[in-house]
Amino acid sequence: MPILVMKFGGTSVATLDRIRRAAKRVGREVANGYDVIVIVSAMAGKTNELVGWVEETSPFFDAREYDAVVSSGEQVTAGLMALTLQEMDIPARSWQGWQVPLRTNSAHAAARIEDIPPENIKAKFAEGMKVAVVAGFQGISPEGRTTTLGRGGSDTTAVAFAAAFGAERCDIYTDVDGVYTTDPRITSKARKLDRIAFEEMLELASLGAKVLQTRSVELAMRYKVRLRVLSSFEEGGEDAGTLVCDEEEIMESNVVAGVAYSRDEAKMTLTHVEDRPGIAAAIFGPLADAGVNVDMIVQNISEEGHTDMTFSCPVDQVKRAERAMSEARETGEVGFKDLVADTEVAKVSVVGIGMRSHAGVAAQMFKALRDENINIKVITTSEIKISVLIDRKYMELAVQALHDTFGLDRAA
Repeated sequence: MPILVMKFGGTSVATLDRIRRAAKRVGREVANGYDVIVIVSAMAGKTNELVGWVEETSPFFDAREYDAVVSSGEQVTAGLMALTLQEMDIPARSWQGWQVPLRTNSAHAAARIEDIPPENIKAKFAEGMKVAVVAGFQGISPEGRTTTLGRGGSDTTAVAFAAAFGAERCDIYTDVDGVYTTDPRITSKARKLDRIAFEEMLELASLGAKVLQTRSVELAMRYKVRLRVLSSFEEGGEDAGTLVCDEEEIMESNVVAGVAYSRDEAKMTLTHVEDRPGIAAAIFGPLADAGVNVDMIVQNISEEGHTDMTFSCPVDQVKRAERAMSEARETGEVGFKDLVADTEVAKVSVVGIGMRSHAGVAAQMFKALRDENINIKVITTSEIKISVLIDRKYMELAVQALHDTFGLDRAA
């Protein structure tokens, strides 16, 4: 039988009624002739509750015990889903990560998948099981301990299973009905995309779009897993949702596929830094060691042997960055006059594979922002994206203006 992977997020399994609704969708695919692997998240809010219990119990917790606690939410959902399917006379059983086994490294709370041998589940399919309900987000370390893959890890679990089992498709059921050109809460003109290329989805996910976890898109692109993003709450046919696929499967698309934003950004500038070989390594090495996720980097033109170095990072990492730079200055690794933090900025980006073959996208973007009197603080570009830092108060205006400028409310 062909295999289909179906993943249900927390809102899709938040109550017993929603689990029953999800089970009916699974039943329809079984009736269509598939053996189905269902990946489930914890019921909505449950993981946050479990994390809260761990942090209240032990502020400096053992990551191994953290994983033991927070992985339990998915186990509950998997068991309830399997029971629901059995009540529908569909042969199903639940699987925890260690039973598959989904093998990971030993990085507790942020484990990476190393192997998913398919033999155990395939043997049960051969014996007549129609649905394997697998607890997402969790695996087993070489030491035999339960591990978790980091927040949003059930998406990664689903794509990894689709790759390991050669699934025909991986359907991700969530609380939105697909991937949009931008956040519909910001502009009512946002349009659902029928298809989007892996590269575009990867950029949008990394730039702030929260539909799919970045790691899951990376895996899908590497192993050519066709992903479909669908709503758990709306019925639809074969063409429902958004298909994330190779760009060769997309006949024609707009130059720009979407506008992404990240609200909680900070711009940090080291002033009067000595301009010498190795200065960038001296700055960004300590930041990396401190766990600061640096994004945009701009170095000013050197004047009299000194320069300014500007970078962006998440706003909740500003204190960490300030401490790392202060320590680097005390040890003599880096000399600078001031570290100036602007915590009232946002990042807005346009993304599209069509940008490779079309000139003038940057000029259009900058003109649109100029026309709205929005000042650009930092610019970075790649082959298929342009990102700018602007004052946070203008973020929604910028997203709306760029969406209109590139005609994203209209299909190609």
